[in-house]
Amino acid sequence: MLPSQDKPQLPLPAPDARAASEALTDAIRAEIAAHGWISFADYMRMALYTPGLGYYAGGAAKFGQGGDFVTAPELSPLFGACVAATLAPVLQALDRGEVLEFGAGTGQLAAQVLAELERLDCLPRRYLIVDVSAELAARQRATLAALVPHLLDRVQWLDRLPQRFAGCIFGNEVLDAIPCDLVYRDSAGALFERGVVWKDGFHWEDRLLAPGPLLSLASALELPPDYLTEIQPQMHGFVHSVADMLERGIALFVDYGFPASEYYHAQRNRGTLMAHYRHHSLNDPFFLPGLSDLTCHVDFSAVYSSADACGLQLEGYVSQAQYLLDAGLPERLAALPQAQYLSAASATHKLTSPAEMGELFKAIAFSRNLALPSLLPGFRAADDSYRL
Repeated sequence: MLPSQDKPQLPLPAPDARAASEALTDAIRAEIAAHGWISFADYMRMALYTPGLGYYAGGAAKFGQGGDFVTAPELSPLFGACVAATLAPVLQALDRGEVLEFGAGTGQLAAQVLAELERLDCLPRRYLIVDVSAELAARQRATLAALVPHLLDRVQWLDRLPQRFAGCIFGNEVLDAIPCDLVYRDSAGALFERGVVWKDGFHWEDRLLAPGPLLSLASALELPPDYLTEIQPQMHGFVHSVADMLERGIALFVDYGFPASEYYHAQRNRGTLMAHYRHHSLNDPFFLPGLSDLTCHVDFSAVYSSADACGLQLEGYVSQAQYLLDAGLPERLAALPQAQYLSAASATHKLTSPAEMGELFKAIAFSRNLALPSLLPGFRAADDSYRL
C-alpha cells in the first residue's frame, strides 16, 4: 500500500462525493464491527456494489476523460464494430438470436455493436443489458437514444439472468471487477487469507485459511513462499451462471490479465490488485471507498477451466491486438474519411500496441451447440503464442 505522503497530488472529490464515501466507509466499518474481520472480497463487494454508495452502484463519473479510466469503446467506435464482426456469423446461424451484454458502461459499446450489426443486416431480435447500477442504466439509455434512437426499442435491461439463452453473450472489462480474495503464503509455507479490520482506518489482517473452496483453490496453485496474490472464487460462479443459461451460441469476454503460468509467476509476488481514481493507478484499495475503482487482473486459465468444466467449448484465446486485427480493424480504419483518420489511427495504436492495451488485454470466447462453417472473426489467426 502506498503511504499517503507518497501518493501523487490527486484531485479532491466534491463535497457530496466525499460525503457518500464517508457514508460507505461507515457501512463497511459496521460490517467489520459485526464480525471483527471481513474478507477482502467482502470489502471489495461493498466498495463497488453497495446500493447508492458503491463505485458501480452510485453516481460517480467512471468512464472517459472525466472519469477514472478510459475503456476501449470510449477510445474508438471501431472496437465495437470489431465485436459486432465476431457476433454477426453467430446471429446469422441462429436466425438472428439475441445479444446479452454484461456491464455496459456508458452504453457506447452497445450503440457501436448495434450500429454495425444493422449495417451487416443481422440485428438481434433483442439486445439485453445486465448492469447492477440504475444510474449507469439511465446513462446507457441516454447514449443509445442519442446514437441509435431507431434501435432503442430492441434494448431491454434485466435485473436477473434469463433461465435460457440462445445468442451472443459478451462483456468488456467485466471479469476484472468481480470481487477477489487475497491469499498469502508465508515463508514457512502456510496459507493465509488477507482480510480487513478497522483500527482508526482500514488495515490488513491475515487469518490462517480454513478448509473450504478458497483453500482448495490456493493449494492447487503451489505458490512460492512470501507470496501474495488474488483468487476469484466468485468468477467461477459467474462463469457457471453464464454456462447454465447458454443453450446455444457464444460467450465472449475481453479483459486484462494472464494465463496462470504468468499470473502466478514468482516475480509477481505482490499480486495485481489496483485502485483507479481520476486516471491515477494506486496501490491503496482503501483510498476513498466508493469513489475509486478496484480491480485485479484476470487469470484466464481459471476462466477456461471453469468454462470447460461446464461443457463450454473454447473458440479462441488471443491478445486484444490479434483479436482486433483479425476482426477487421485495419480495413475499417482505412475506410474512414480523411477527417476522421488521424484521431482513429491514434486510438487504434493504443488498442493494439504492445506497450498500451494490445498485449495486456486478451479476448477469449466459448461456445455451446454451435457449428459454424469457419472460425469466428477475431480468432481465425490464433496461434500457439497464447496458451492457457
